[in-house]
Amino acid sequence: MKAIPSVNNTVYFVEEAYEKLNDCLATNSFSKVFILVDTQTQINCLPKFLPLLQTNITIEVIEIDSGEQNKTLQTCKGVWEALADLGADRKSILINLGGGVVTDLGGFVASTYQRGIAYINIPTSLLAMVDASIGGKTGIDLGNLKNQIGLINDAKMVLIDPEFLATLPANQMRSGLAEMLKHGLIADKDYWKKMTDLSQLNLTHLNELIYRSIEIKNKIISEDLFEDGIRKTLNFGHTLGHAIEAFYLKRPNVNLLHGEAVAAGMIMAAFLSFKLTQFPKYELEELSKVIKKYYGILDIKEEDVPEILDLLKHDKKNSHGKVLFVLLNNIAQPQIDCEIPENLLKEVFAYYQQV
Repeated sequence: MKAIPSVNNTVYFVEEAYEKLNDCLATNSFSKVFILVDTQTQINCLPKFLPLLQTNITIEVIEIDSGEQNKTLQTCKGVWEALADLGADRKSILINLGGGVVTDLGGFVASTYQRGIAYINIPTSLLAMVDASIGGKTGIDLGNLKNQIGLINDAKMVLIDPEFLATLPANQMRSGLAEMLKHGLIADKDYWKKMTDLSQLNLTHLNELIYRSIEIKNKIISEDLFEDGIRKTLNFGHTLGHAIEAFYLKRPNVNLLHGEAVAAGMIMAAFLSFKLTQFPKYELEELSKVIKKYYGILDIKEEDVPEILDLLKHDKKNSHGKVLFVLLNNIAQPQIDCEIPENLLKEVFAYYQQV
């Protein structure tokens, strides 16, 4: 698979990825190499990755606890302290080997340590490969509020190796597939149609789909790095999705993943699109059917709806006190900055529960 150049870096795939990584380490005079892992990638991914590194530079590994609940300022503090204790300077480089929590948090840590050191993302989850590691968004959660603290600063490069997915649990694969479904819905009708039937999916097909998702996201980002316009379309399903995810983050007995929350958010955004932007009813029904098939329907109680809606006020797309959504005029025809009447925000949950 050919490399995909972006605005400030390049996404490399499989064998070429490791060649480019080793070239980077050989030609940039880095003082030390730090590898950030979590408890899962320490066990499942680091043993594969370390032998592929060809460098005489000192390598140090920093481990954090896995899970969204650890994407916090406190975890960042621990990583910053570890970097300082291990002698990291401004010529050090941080390699983030992990899923979206590792790439988001690691990018933020690198971007702020000594006012910024270089970092590389090597995503090991499907979600991170097609979404979190691409585009330079870094950040952490503020309490249960998703990605409230962060900045946009690109990795030096992004390396994609689908072999890491071999150890990924099924629910984590589904979480990543939600973002791939989204890419089809906002940008490529043919891709959406391919994604609607994954029953015959094999590794070759998956690699092709991953590649296409990265192409879609990269093209959008290249046109709008700082999310002033078209990049907002990547938030389709995320406005209510993030609010639902934030709601469940306060309930540790429920393990709701990002993609599962976004899947619910996409059904809701499609319903709002049907109501407000003439999104065809048959497309709404097909979209709802497909997403329900893969993700089921969350049991959101009527009494929980006001708290979820209250969380919308923290959405990063809001402007001047207005909650703004990404809707669809049709498949691959998104519309940004859509204000939603309050009565429809309540009605959408009733629709979702009866899908």
